[in-house]
Amino acid sequence: MRDQTEAPAPPTPTPLPTSALPPVAAAAAPPPAPAASAAPAPPGFGTTGGAVVRAAGRPRTWPRSFADRLTTPLPGVRAFARLAREGAFRPGPDGLRGIPDLPYEPAPLPAATPGAVCVTWAGHASWVLRTGGLTVLTDPVWSRRILGTPARMTPVGVRWEELPPVDAVVISHNHYDHLDAPTLKRLPRDTALFVPAGLARWCRRRGFTRVTELDWWESAELGGVRFDFVPAHHWSRRSLLDTCRTLWGGWVLTDTAAGRKVYFAGDTGYGHWFAEIGRRHPGIDLALLPIGAYAPRWWLRDVHTDPEEAVRACLDLGARRMAPMHWATFVLSAEPVMEPLHRARAAWARAGLPRQDLWDLPIGGSRTLGAPSPAPDPPLPGPTAFADGPVGGRTDRIT
Repeated sequence: MRDQTEAPAPPTPTPLPTSALPPVAAAAAPPPAPAASAAPAPPGFGTTGGAVVRAAGRPRTWPRSFADRLTTPLPGVRAFARLAREGAFRPGPDGLRGIPDLPYEPAPLPAATPGAVCVTWAGHASWVLRTGGLTVLTDPVWSRRILGTPARMTPVGVRWEELPPVDAVVISHNHYDHLDAPTLKRLPRDTALFVPAGLARWCRRRGFTRVTELDWWESAELGGVRFDFVPAHHWSRRSLLDTCRTLWGGWVLTDTAAGRKVYFAGDTGYGHWFAEIGRRHPGIDLALLPIGAYAPRWWLRDVHTDPEEAVRACLDLGARRMAPMHWATFVLSAEPVMEPLHRARAAWARAGLPRQDLWDLPIGGSRTLGAPSPAPDPPLPGPTAFADGPVGGRTDRIT
């Protein structure tokens, strides 16, 4: 998702083969503190071959910039001039008329049961996820407004006072609509934080003592849950001087006893990395995927999936179910506010997927996925379910 300081990225450099990706990290043993797994250092980090064991919570040394992880260059002056000339920052009056129709139905959190996964959408990319005996928040933003945008269109779906004790927080990247300092200040400073490479320093400066930062394809464990950090195409910045100083990505959370897996995408454009994530993490039960903040497309296609791309990403992942997010909360782009949901539902239907597997929750809504039965869920059909073929044909390198 894109805050005022955020910009997307045009044309694609020469792709490199997916086979260059490093192998999946094996998760290390855990509690009470998160334990980082053994994982080979990514290309360009000065280490070749051999597994590197990461000590839990200890500071790590990172490069000064992660700009080499971008699959397309960030836009220049001409792109910003075009955006200003076209005035395509926000929906017009017709696009805003749908605000009263945005789905908002807060309700008490359902009871968590062993082996089950309970998800509650608090709005935007903020979820209350209960799995493996833990309560995990994703990109928690409970503030009424974030830097550079109007106030929320809809209130937060879960009152802070009604949250169960929070065991862990995962952060996808440092943009203000995903990393909200006022919200994090509400948490006890010994809450376990799982963050992208380079972001632990920001967290420790705010007093957090249990911070685990990971690179792509690394993992850590806390209690009965494994946290795998996986690639995305996005970028990072919180000021004019720190562009791409910290990494960005998504998370796969696995209940190690029951085997249930939830994928949280954060912010990302569409590309081959979804299939690679699915290959390395087969059997994803639920994919939390962004469907909003995509217009104008020439400006945002490289960093935000549109609704059709989100459905294709779900298929690429091999995920059994999809829950849309990243819409109906903040006015961040030019599409009409209700359009993301309508397009996501239509794309899901065109793909011939079971309607009950599209968890299009209202803000404040919850769904529970029960403990797995002995027989695994059948896989979804592949991307060929779309008559118009795959999106974009991009084979950008994600290392």
